[in-house]
Parts: sequence; structure tokens; C-alpha cells
Amino acid sequence: MKIFGHHWIDSEPFYSVKSQEDIRETPANSIVLLPTLPSSLDLAKYCQKNSVAYAIKVENIKDAIFANLLGAKYTLSSKKLARELMPIAQNYLFDTQVLAEIESDSEIEEMAKVNVDGVVLK
Repeated sequence: MKIFGHHWIDSEPFYSVKSQEDIRETPANSIVLLPTLPSSLDLAKYCQKNSVAYAIKVENIKDAIFANLLGAKYTLSSKKLARELMPIAQNYLFDTQVLAEIESDSEIEEMAKVNVDGVVLK
């Protein structure tokens, strides 16, 4: 399980972006965080074409499937959606890892028990 944003663990930072210029200004080898589809479709394609590692916020299963096909490294969703996505991601052998947004580290165990790939503390 990956854990982002916890003070005990050094983790890759996410950089929220809204344009190609924002992406170009992020440090090398960083993870850019895109808003939800379809508003970020062009940015996702740009990242895929230019081998830029990115995470994307998803609000439904369909968008998570598209995120995987568009080469996202991570999807970021609610805990509820992450639970629903995991069996689908495992069944279709997603390359994209499913991350759940959590409020506190007390929720890590809950997400681990349902095999979510990782968590991001808000």
C-alpha cells in the first residue's frame, strides 16, 4: 500500500495543474494532479504523449477506466468509489493504481482491508 501525505513517510508530492504551462513548470520527475475528466482530457493526453507521470481525480467508474486507458499513474477518489474500483482494476489489470482520499491515518487500515492500492491524506 502506498501512503501519500503522512508525516512518517516521505512520498512523492502531487502538483495540481490546470494547463500545459503548469505541467512544464513542475519539478522533474514529479507527479502532476489533474482535475476530473472530461475537463482535463487534453492535459491527460498531453501527459500520456510526453511521458509525464500524473494522477487524476475521478468521480465514477467510467472515468477511472478512461484514466487507465489514458496512462494515468494514479486515480484519486473518495473512499467509497475506491472500494468499488478495486475489483474492476484488478479484473482488468489496470496499470493505474487506485488511491483513496482520507481524512486521517486511522482510515488506512480500512482501505488496506479492501485492497486499495494507496491513500492520500487530505
